[in-house]
Formats: sequence, C-alpha cells, structure tokens
Amino acid sequence: MANHRLLELLTIDGSARRGSLHTAHGAVQTPAFMPVGTSASVKALRSDDLDAIGAEIILGNTYHLYLRPGTEVIKQCGGLAKFNGWNKPTLTDSGGFQVFSLRDISRITDDGVEFQSHHDGSRHLFTPEKVMQIQHDIGANIIMAFDQCVPFPAAHDLAEVGVHRTFRWAKRCLDEHTRLAGADNYRIDLFGIVQGSIYKDLRSQSAEQIVGLDFPGNAIGGLSVGESKAEMEDMLAHTIQFLPGDKPRYLMGVGYPEDLLMAVSYGVDMFDCVLPTRNARTGNVFTSEGQIVYRNAEYAADERPLDPNCDCMVCRRYSRAYIRHLYNQREITGMVLATYHNSYFFQHLMRNIRQAIAEKRFDAFRRAFLSRYVIYERAISPAESMANKLNQHNHRKNRHRPENEF
Repeated sequence: MANHRLLELLTIDGSARRGSLHTAHGAVQTPAFMPVGTSASVKALRSDDLDAIGAEIILGNTYHLYLRPGTEVIKQCGGLAKFNGWNKPTLTDSGGFQVFSLRDISRITDDGVEFQSHHDGSRHLFTPEKVMQIQHDIGANIIMAFDQCVPFPAAHDLAEVGVHRTFRWAKRCLDEHTRLAGADNYRIDLFGIVQGSIYKDLRSQSAEQIVGLDFPGNAIGGLSVGESKAEMEDMLAHTIQFLPGDKPRYLMGVGYPEDLLMAVSYGVDMFDCVLPTRNARTGNVFTSEGQIVYRNAEYAADERPLDPNCDCMVCRRYSRAYIRHLYNQREITGMVLATYHNSYFFQHLMRNIRQAIAEKRFDAFRRAFLSRYVIYERAISPAESMANKLNQHNHRKNRHRPENEF
C-alpha cells in the first residue's frame, strides 16, 4: 500500500518527538491530546471553546454516531466536521472498545460482532467492512481499523485469539478502505491497531503483523483497561520499538498527565481520553499541583482559582468557592466551567511538552512537572470505569433474558 507522508517530524529529543500531522482539514501539532467528542460533541464545550483552548483535532465514536443520529444524517450534512461546526481535523475510533464494553450482550465471531444497542435493545452487526463504511460516511480525516480488545485480565490463549482476529480484521478493513477511497471527497487515513494484552510475545506478533500492512499510522490498543501503571509502561516500551519512526504512533485511551509524559518519552505522538470532561462533571479538576476534588467542603469559601498557576478564562475570573457552589446546586454552568478548565489544562500541557521538545529539554521539563504534581491513587482506569458502567446498565436491562439469547 503506497502511503503519502502524513507525519512530518520536526524535532527529536531523546525518544520524544515533535511533529505535524498533515490532514485534509488542516495540520495538527504533535504530541497531541484529542478531546473526546463521543456523540459529535465534547461534553459541555462548544466548537468555539475548543478553538479557544487550542485543540486542533477531536475524536468521534463510530459506535455511538452509528446509533444516533445515524451515519446517513451525518453524511447528508457534509461529514462530521461540518455537522458539528468544528471544521478542523477529526478522528473516529472503530467501535472496538465499545463492543468490548458491551461484551455481556454481544457475540464475537470471525465475521464480526453482533451486539445489542444500549439505547433500545435493537440488534446490530459490526463487521470490518461495515465499520469502514460507517467511518467513511462519517467523513473523519483519520479512521481506525476494527479490532478485538480483550478484557483484563485475559489468559494468554484468549489474548492470542484477539491478536489473530485483529490481524484478519485489519486486512479486511484495509481492503474495504481501499475500495471506498476512490469515492471520497478528500483523503482519509486508516490506522491499524496493535493488541496483545500484557504478553510481550503477543505484542511483538501483533505489532509485526499490523506494521506489515503498511498503514499510514499505527495505534497501540488494549492498555489502560485495568492493568497496573508498571504493566502499561512495560507493554508500551516493548511495543513501540516495532512501530515505524516515520509514521504517527497513537496510544489509545490514556490520559493522566503523568502517563502522557511517560508515553511521550517513548515517542508517542497522539492521545485521547475522557478524563478532562468526565472528571470535571464529577467534581474533580486537574491543576499544576495535582488533582483537586472541588466539590469538597474544604473549598466552600476558597477564593482562589481552581489553579493559581493557570491563565484560562475560568481561572482568571471564578473562584473554587463559586464553582463548588454551582456543582452542589446542580447548575450546569459549574460543569461547563470545570470542563473548560480541565480541557485547557491538557492542551496547555501538550503545548508545553512540544515547546520543551523543540528546545531539547523535555526530560528536564518532565522532572520539573512531576516534582510539583501530586499523583493520586486510583482504583480503576477511565476505560475500565466506562466498561463497568455500561455492563451494569446492560445487566439491569437484560437480567430477565435467557443467557443464551445473545
């Protein structure tokens, strides 16, 4: 497969890289953190807000957009970037993780995945070909191959099945993507995904298989699903050595600041995570000194901004006391303000990372950041939290159905 040059590398500092992705909807500076716009909207933020915080690319979700509003609606409205008023680069994931999250009411075969909508219980079938058709109709700039993400922990034989299936599906995605590309109004780039759970032999095998298909970019999937931070770093360090240095490397679903810095140090270029928006909605914000739970009583009369070292429009104008008051009164403005701050924090962090790489001082920047940033203990990852929530919801809906119905 002949590929154009999607990634232009500008600076190398150790293994950290600064570059630029050249898409049909504009350039994206890397390393980049992509706000997650699951249903064509980054929760609580307008496109103007995303512009203001410096976001250059957002992520949409194939599974959710397929169900609502439906890909035909998005296609008729001119594609995702026009539909949601963003008009900048977009990436869509394949729905593979959502299928993983719905595994209690889905059936996986070599052909694809039959699943039940979490909205109305209707049944649907995702095949690699179908997923490519959906993403082409959505009209993102970067789309993802359909993969099988196995749960954690997973036995070696189950993870191996996932690796083999991910490779076969990747080849089918590539064939269908190539067939569809001639009808596109602009270039769409397809990324392959490496799987393998926490097994180095499977990660090696999967990486060699996916890289061999010569995608314009490659992603590392199946991490931040419940494994320890040490296991995640070990698998990343092992896997990334197989990924071509002249193509973008995307670590899926990872977003804690310390994890971003760790991954950048190994040469990762792209990230996404629901953390900035999800945490803001539940009373938690990121600051230069660590996370604070702004809903707590200790902030009831705190006149300081969320982060005294932040220059976002929220921190320039509003106090912790006020935002806490809004949260406790269930005023939507509180969620909007906290989400804006969190989203700005992540984009500002990425700008500082890029600047540090450009000036060949990334390692010193990382050490300085972590010296003042308090890392809180947490029980589960964002991905696992999402999976648990979906599975609990579906268990309640389907607890009276025969176990073999799906």
